[in-house]
Formats: sequence, structure tokens, C-alpha cells
Amino acid sequence: MYKEIAKLVLYQDAVGDGILTDVGNIVKDWETGADTPESLVSRCYTEIKRLLDLGTSYGFDRNLWQDYLAFLLITHENSFTLTAEKQGAGDGSVNTFAKHDYEIFRKLLHFDFGPLEESLGIDCFSTITHYRSIPKKEQMYNREVSAKVREVSDGISAAKSADEIFAIMNDFYKQYGVGMFGLNRAFRIRHEDGEDLKFIPINNTDKVRLTDLVGYEIQKKKLRENTEAFVDGKRANNCLLFGDSGTGKSTSIKAIINEYYDRGLRMIEIYKHQFRDLSRVISHIKNRNYKFIIYMDDLSFEEFETEYKYLKAVIEGGLESKPDNVLIYATSNRRHLIKETWTDRNDYDQEKHHSDTIQEKLSLVNRFGVTISYSAPSKKEFDEIVRELASRYPEIKISEEELLAEANKWEMSHGGISGRTAQQFVDYLAGRGA
Repeated sequence: MYKEIAKLVLYQDAVGDGILTDVGNIVKDWETGADTPESLVSRCYTEIKRLLDLGTSYGFDRNLWQDYLAFLLITHENSFTLTAEKQGAGDGSVNTFAKHDYEIFRKLLHFDFGPLEESLGIDCFSTITHYRSIPKKEQMYNREVSAKVREVSDGISAAKSADEIFAIMNDFYKQYGVGMFGLNRAFRIRHEDGEDLKFIPINNTDKVRLTDLVGYEIQKKKLRENTEAFVDGKRANNCLLFGDSGTGKSTSIKAIINEYYDRGLRMIEIYKHQFRDLSRVISHIKNRNYKFIIYMDDLSFEEFETEYKYLKAVIEGGLESKPDNVLIYATSNRRHLIKETWTDRNDYDQEKHHSDTIQEKLSLVNRFGVTISYSAPSKKEFDEIVRELASRYPEIKISEEELLAEANKWEMSHGGISGRTAQQFVDYLAGRGA
């Protein structure tokens, strides 16, 4: 095993997590007698624990060893995988090295741990190759990652040659990409002092769809049209969803990533205090074969906050143009994002017709080419939302008259008329089994 691992070329640093390298070193020390049986047993169980932890994190099942190797192939970024992500493998010379590495992985997939286990009196490797995980809630791991890894694992473990593995991986990279952007749909960023910028996958994203949001058909249509143009490689605009709270602005954005994930759309959520990192974020994603929406929820600025200047420069105004595969979507309760005061409106100069202060503040919202208003529903619209939401819960078995009467009582003491209030009321009824 260790001799094969040492021959890897493109995937040479795919062993960076240490498991494959450490297992190879265990086999080496066992074959050469460089370590005691007691120590080797301890080292084996250490690596088994790491494989179990990885399997639990991603919901792997059946053959953890093969799933782990498939996970390495799926997530490793190198000259071959990044090229395959953008345009497929083609006829480049790098394919020779890729097939060379895939032949090594084919051998590793079917490595016989039997002699090692028999010599040390253990059966842990045999156990993880016939592993049954404990059923768990979907929120505990990313089901999509798990499904993709299992699919690739099954394919490459059944492959009879390096050429077959090459075809499987090339198809995967073209369809889903490589690395964490290929496996996950949404991310946050983390940039602590003295550390590099990191993208943190969001595993438990809401499974909401635009059809789940009752009403607001015009708003959803505008958002869908702009997003479809974007994922199709056409010209599209940055988008601002503004209006009353609880009307479905954030829900619409969450639905968008679910609707267009399979077409290469990814989302990165950024908070106001992270705007200094916007340029770094864009530099990491601008050359990838995905469409990225940088999402800013509940965006607004007080008078003393100046972070909006970073956002203005990134959207439009800096020397470096925003790449074609990046858009910014934001939600806000404020139409103009930045708080205005009567002082701003009275700040006139004798030689100018408009306040410079007002223009400075309005210049940010003007950089969003599409603005969509989400206003609070009327009483009639609120009733329709309640009726539609309640119809989705069979356990709610009260008359329409009683339903609307109770909804009216609920909204008067729970934040007023809005889609969010309607959903909370229906959730309350469903929880009671009404």
C-alpha cells in the first residue's frame, strides 16, 4: 500500500488529511517489523476512529474505506480536476497522469487488510468495510454529499480498469465540479486574525421552494427571471428585495438556491462586518465553473456605519470589475438601505439642487439593477395565505370560518398581518393537532 501511495502524482497531496498516509505507514511498519504489535493495534484503532468520525459527519454507510477514498477523489483540487470541472478532460497530456493515479486508487479500493488483521488479532478494517450506520436526522449531515460519495464509491469500486474510473470521475467533475463547491450549495465565510479566509459549508439549508411561498407571484417571477438569466450565462443584475418584515424576502432567496443548485448555482452568505473580505471572497471564486450569489440578509446601515463603502466599490466603482459568475442578492426592510434623517434632507448647498449626503446614500441602492418590493398583505391576502398553508397540514381539521377567526386573533397579538405570522399560526395549529 505505502509503495503505491508514494507513486501518486496529481493526487499526491490528497492524502493531506493523514488517514491514507497513516494507514500506509501502519502497513509498512507491520511488513518491515519496525513497530511492536501492541503499538500497531493502537495505531489501527486511531485511524478507524478517524474514519468513523468522517463517516458520521457525512452519513457514509456500507464500506467506509471505499467511501473515504471516493471522498478524496471528489474533493481534491488539482490541474486535472479543475480543468475537468470547466470543460471536461479533453485530450490533454495530464490525462495520462490522471489514469496513472486512478490505477493506484483502484488497487487501494480493494486492498486486502486480512493478513494484517490476522497477524494483529483484530477485525476493525473488516468491520468498516461492512458498516451499518445508526439512522440519524438529515440535519446532522449533508444528505446530498453522502449520496454523491456513495454513487461515486459504488462506481469506482466496481470499475475494472483505470479508464473506467477516469470516465466516472470526469463525468462527475463536469456535472458537479470538484471540492467543497461541488458538494455543497451554500457557505459562510470565516476569517480570523492571522488565518486564511475559509469557506464553511452550510449543511442544514432549508428545503423551501418558491411554490411554498403563498402569493407574491409578480415578485417571484422577477426574481426567477433574473436568476435564470444568470445561471444560463446571460446578462443579469444584482438584486435587492426590500419591504415589510415577514413577507418572504429571505424565503425567496433560500428557495432560489434550491431551485438552481443542479444548474451550478452556489450561495455565499456574508454579514455586514465581513464586507472587508468581499474582494478576497470574489478572488477565490471568480475562476470557478459555478455561478455564485453573494447573499446579504437584512442589509441596512446606520448613519455612523461606513461598511457600505466596501460594498459599493465591489459592486461597481472599483478598478477590478466584478466577474460574470458573481451576483449580489440582498434583503432589507429599508428601501434605501442607509438610514436617512431630516438633517440629510435639509443639507442643501446654494450651488446644488440635491444634497450630496443624500446622493452618497442613494448611490448604494442604485447599484442594484433589480429591486423587488415585498409589501405586507392585505386582510384578504392574509386570509388566503392562512387557508393555503392550513390545507398543507391534514391534521388541521377545523372549519374555514373558525380557522380565519382564530387567525385574526393570532395576528393581533403576534406581530400583525404578514406571511410569517400566518405560518406561525398554522404551525401552532398543526402542533396542537387541531
